[in-house]
Amino acid sequence: MKVLMILMSFLMVSCSSLKSREVKYSTETTNMNGYLAKSSKFTGKRPGIIIVHEWWGHNEYVRHRADMLAELGYVAFALDMYGDGKQAEHPKDAGNFAMAVMKNQKEAGKRFQKAIEALKNDPDVDQTKIAAIGYCFGGGVVLAMATSGFDLAGVVSFHGSLGHIKSVSKSAKAKYLVVNGEADPMVTAKDIKNFKKVMKKSRSDLKFVNYPNALHAFTNPRATEIGQKFNIPIAYNEQADKASWIEMKTFLNNIFN
Repeated sequence: MKVLMILMSFLMVSCSSLKSREVKYSTETTNMNGYLAKSSKFTGKRPGIIIVHEWWGHNEYVRHRADMLAELGYVAFALDMYGDGKQAEHPKDAGNFAMAVMKNQKEAGKRFQKAIEALKNDPDVDQTKIAAIGYCFGGGVVLAMATSGFDLAGVVSFHGSLGHIKSVSKSAKAKYLVVNGEADPMVTAKDIKNFKKVMKKSRSDLKFVNYPNALHAFTNPRATEIGQKFNIPIAYNEQADKASWIEMKTFLNNIFN
């Protein structure tokens, strides 16, 4: 009983240290709903991390990841690429939302830039230390933004798309970590080969990790349920989820120190 009480007390203190808030921001054409999280356990300026959601939109999952990053000592900002906090419940809608963004890279870049500005506006953010991570659709987004030359120290793509990366801007400075499911049919061997070729040609700093038996969306605990419901090849893989998070922590620590 005493151990349980101590544990409960620790959890209450841990939870109370988390400070989060809604952030409204916009481009000329789109209003967006962001979520910023940080922990009072840390003081002073600290690196800021942008998190880009899956194709389902800005939901509780991406906010949870922001909270996890805050507990690591970062100021985390879960952006909204679709606008108005729009979310999808069906893969068809999610695909349409994601495609609309990817077809208009100019507007996508504006939305991403406004999110960076919103993050930098927080007084605890070290504006010289900004990185981004993304999941599925979001992984593809952060790779697109980094390779196009956004001022990012590094990006992490969790089971993100790769086929759209055809070149790397000469102004690009980011380092790259790509964590992928080896059994993911949505990221083909050809995609991987071509992506690595582009990275090598541009002399980009890339670490690519393939997790055995991991399907698409392997970091999302709801992926298996969703995959079964809609008959799509996605599933949660606890081992790959935990391993990829450790890879990310090491990567972020290295680029900021």
